[in-house]
Amino acid sequence: MIGESATAVDPSISMGDQGIRYPSAMPSVNHVEPAPRRVRAVLGGETVFDTTNALYVWERPFYPQYYIPLVDVRGEFLVPEGNTQATRRGPVEVHALRVGETERPRAAKLHKESPLEILNGTVRFDWAGLDTWYEEDEQVFVHPRSPYVRVDALRSTRRVRAELEGAVLADSAAPVMVFETGLPTRYYFHRTQVDFEHLFPSDTVTECPYKGVTSGYWAARVGDTLVADVGWTYDFPTRELSPIAGMIAFYNEKVDLFLDDQRLERPHTHQVARSGS
Repeated sequence: MIGESATAVDPSISMGDQGIRYPSAMPSVNHVEPAPRRVRAVLGGETVFDTTNALYVWERPFYPQYYIPLVDVRGEFLVPEGNTQATRRGPVEVHALRVGETERPRAAKLHKESPLEILNGTVRFDWAGLDTWYEEDEQVFVHPRSPYVRVDALRSTRRVRAELEGAVLADSAAPVMVFETGLPTRYYFHRTQVDFEHLFPSDTVTECPYKGVTSGYWAARVGDTLVADVGWTYDFPTRELSPIAGMIAFYNEKVDLFLDDQRLERPHTHQVARSGS
């Protein structure tokens, strides 16, 4: 149902054995909420759907997906594939998307018999099955921005140091700290405070719905230790995250971070597996 309450998280658990010191993403799986913004997506230069009645659906606890009313989808672009697929929200009819010579197999799933009645008559599109997505008139990347996630970029004068195998990668008394619901604090360093002796660029590019598209990644080598994609930068982040423009952050999960000379425990997150923070 819309607005169904998520299970509360016990603070003693979130700050327990794993040393987690940041708020959890609260919604439970199959939580549904209305999306009050206009949502559009384009494929091959054509708008496939345009709606002000999308639904947020949490297929995973970390972030939602958009479910689009079928009445707001251009039906001529949907190609039935003649099969159904079982999901945790009931069976779906699988469709390809075809716009001109562009075809994306299995890119759209139509709900008709979901036990969550609010989803019947909606289409769940694979994000990568479309060229671009827009919330109102701004492009959004990877997945919808969650209404339960807050992302703040705050300037600080706390001392932060990043190390790998004892080698200092960066040291700053003027970092920008990014606080994002469901993730550990990310510490951004000015480039002049980064020692590139152990860093070398990689071709990795990732996208974030809150920050935009990365403009650089670095791997690190210290002695015989090689760690891929330990750091990244956004030269042109979204305007809300403009304080981090051109700065470099390192994965808390991959390097040792010291805050006010106190070593932070390396967290285990869902994000390192897919990269991009």
